[in-house]
Formats: sequence, C-alpha cells, structure tokens
Amino acid sequence: MNDYKDTSLYGMTKGHGSDHTSVFKPNPARFITNEVHPSANRSVTKRPGDGNSHPSSLRGAGLTTRPSLQGKRVAMVTFSLFPFDPRPRRAADALYEEGMLVDLLCEGEKGAPTQEVLRGINVRRLPIEHGRGGKLRYAYEYSAFILMASAVLALRSLRRRYDLVYVHNMPDVLVLSGLIPKMLGAKVILDQHDPMPELMTTIFNLDPDSLSVRLVKRLEKWSLACANLVITVNVTCKRIFAARSCPPEKIGVVMNSPNENIFPFQVTSESQPRNATPNKRFVIMCHGSIVERNGLDLAIAALARVRKTVPGVELRIFGRRTPFLDRIMEDARTQGLDENVRYLGGKMQEELVQEIEACDVGIIPNPRNAFTEINTPTRIFEYLALGRPVVCPRTSGIQDYFSEDSLMYFDPGNVDDLAKKIEYVASHANEGVEIAKRGQQVYLAHTWAKERETLVDLVSELLNPHPAQS
Repeated sequence: MNDYKDTSLYGMTKGHGSDHTSVFKPNPARFITNEVHPSANRSVTKRPGDGNSHPSSLRGAGLTTRPSLQGKRVAMVTFSLFPFDPRPRRAADALYEEGMLVDLLCEGEKGAPTQEVLRGINVRRLPIEHGRGGKLRYAYEYSAFILMASAVLALRSLRRRYDLVYVHNMPDVLVLSGLIPKMLGAKVILDQHDPMPELMTTIFNLDPDSLSVRLVKRLEKWSLACANLVITVNVTCKRIFAARSCPPEKIGVVMNSPNENIFPFQVTSESQPRNATPNKRFVIMCHGSIVERNGLDLAIAALARVRKTVPGVELRIFGRRTPFLDRIMEDARTQGLDENVRYLGGKMQEELVQEIEACDVGIIPNPRNAFTEINTPTRIFEYLALGRPVVCPRTSGIQDYFSEDSLMYFDPGNVDDLAKKIEYVASHANEGVEIAKRGQQVYLAHTWAKERETLVDLVSELLNPHPAQS
C-alpha cells in the first residue's frame, strides 16, 4: 500500500441527510461537496457538476451488457487507512458507482471520525491502529481487528444480509470476517495485495523454510480456499498463488493503476534538463511507504554520487514518517546532503499530481528481496501517467509488463548503477523522453478505466453467475 496522510478530508461529510433519494453520476472533477446518499438518510460527498442519474444507468445506453449491481449490498474490509490506501479506495468507488451500497470497515486513526459517509461510502473505523513492530505486535493487531470486524459484520448481517464481502489483505486471514455473512448467503472476495509469506520473509529476514513462514503459507492456503473469488495485483502473484494452492481459474488480476480522474494522462514532451539552466534544480522524486524494503537508503547513497555530476540535484521524499525515515535523514546529514534532500511529508493522491509534475524523474529504489522481486509498484504508472521517466529495479514483477527499453532499469541493490541511470536521465533529456513514451504505451494498456472494467466484470459474474455456474 501507499502511505499517504492528510487530515483535511476529515469532517467534510459530517451531519445527517434528509429523505431525498436522488442519485448521481460522478465526473472527473477532483473536488467534492456535500450531497445526500441514494437510498440512505446520511450526507455524503459529491463532485461538482454531477447529475441525478447513477453511472449504472449507462448500461441502458448500450455501453455494457453486464448484469446490474444496482442495489446490492457489499461490506468491504481493510486493515488500512481509508481513504488513504489507494486500492481499497478505487475498489469501493467503482462498486459504489455501479449502484452498490458500500459499507467499509477500516483501521482507526486519531482525529478521524468513527463513522462517516465519504463519497457515498459508509465508513466505520474500528479502534485498532496499525503500528510497525515485531511479530507479536502484528499478531495482536491482526487478531484484534479480525475479531472486531467479524463481530460488526455478523451483527449487521443478522439485520440485513450482504450480497458480497470484499476483503483486502493483509492479513490473509482477515477473510474470517466474512464467514457469518457467507453462511447467510454472501459471496466472499479476497483481494491479495501482497503475498504474505514473501512479505514476512522480507520484513523479518526469515528463512523461507522457517516455521513462521510455513505457518503463514498454511493460513494463506486456507484463506484462499474460503473465498469464492481471489483477486490479485499482477500476473506474477497469480502464478505464485496458483502454484501454491489456488486454482488459476479462481484468480482474477486487477492491477494497481492510478485513477485517471486524479492522475490525468499527459503526453511526454521533449524538454531540456533543468540542471542545464543556472540556479535550476534537477528534481528526483521518491514517494510511498518509507520502510527498509523499499530502498530509500539506496536512493540517499546514489544521491551522494549524483550530486558530484549533476549541479542542483534535489531528492524530494513523500510518505508517512517512520523511524526508518528518521535514520535515513540523519545519515543524509552526516554525508552533507542537507541541501540536496527534502522530506515533504505524506500526501493525498490529489496532492501528489502537482509534485510529480514538478519533478524531472521518478525513482523506485527497491533492493532485491523476496517481496520486491514480485512487486509491480503503482508509482511507475503514476509517474508515466504524468509524462515523467522512471528509474526502477530490474525485477520479474516489473519486467512481466515493461520491456527493457520502456523504463530506465538498474540492477536492484546496486547503488552505482542507480546513480548512473539518474545521471543518464539528467544529461540525456531527449532519450529520457523517448523511453518514457514507450513506458506510457504500457500504461495505456492498463489504465484504471480498463482495470476497473475487469473488476466490475469479476464482481458482476460472481454475483450473477450463468445458470451453469449457479
């Protein structure tokens, strides 16, 4: 997940609605105002200019022939911050826009209301906050959240049954929260953002054959079996889950593509490198979760080399503050990089757009480990959508989609190679533009509009099976 935080959204949807039941059609405008949720007496957010017809009514115009999801109830569960975790946000928005009534349970956060309606989604924050720590802390947090989510969904299901429970890992066993609704007739989707065995191996430096990893694999196998449908983020992860236990026909792939309404596509244009002009900065951008496995320390080490050849180079870092960040910033100061590194905090996706537009190159400085080897970072698509070249590691999760000439690849963990690729972009602007253009062609094949259609088709087929599948 991407850790972006901005408390400015909190409180935007407080208050109760009237008996007005009109529905609306979202448009690409970014900013939001208050409206009344269809079929509910609570206030929700709306984008300016929305009309009174729900997007699901577009089927009548012949744009799609899938069965309607209008009026079906879905409970979405995620042990992450909402709306700051992009994947649950995109999925919840997509299902709401199809006419579903969406209840969402998520992690709590100080300063956030326990309940609110946000962009039409009924949000309930449970009083468990995720903190980084050891295995026992993870076990406690996961167990507490699972118990609370299970209790809430069980009670709600007794009052009014759900058609679907949509669970986002981590953890995989969060699928437990859907057992009572499933017994009462609901279908269950498990959205596997990350394979937990690989992630635990990386976070805790565990041997793949250790007892802990074997236990996590058993829990993964059981969790996949409990779900009616498994969705994951790329073909690499699909191969992993299929090889371990899950029938491949039960697994759908919905990639982590940025929402075009937030990240509007911009054709890459030729420009001179900024450092060619005196007093201008050459801006490197790095954003996302600031943890060891994502390699910010490698970016700092590469920057120390790059500043010798690229005048005015600046690394801008975005993401929620962590103890690892504090250590990295202290290391940067000891290397005399105070003037070359800026930490600018966590950002909502909407705010990241202008930051990406202000940079010259985006970097994904991941080292090679069990997790990064299979990951296809959303950040690649975010940079490419806005026309920026990307320097990223040569790993299978990325190379499954991008050819050698559509990104600037470096050898994972190799600081010298990372520095050389940044220097190349700084001194070869036109070549960087051509590489970014080829990368954009891959992005255009996997825009959120296309991935969204895949998601909605999967949900529609699950809830409205053909007679032979019933």
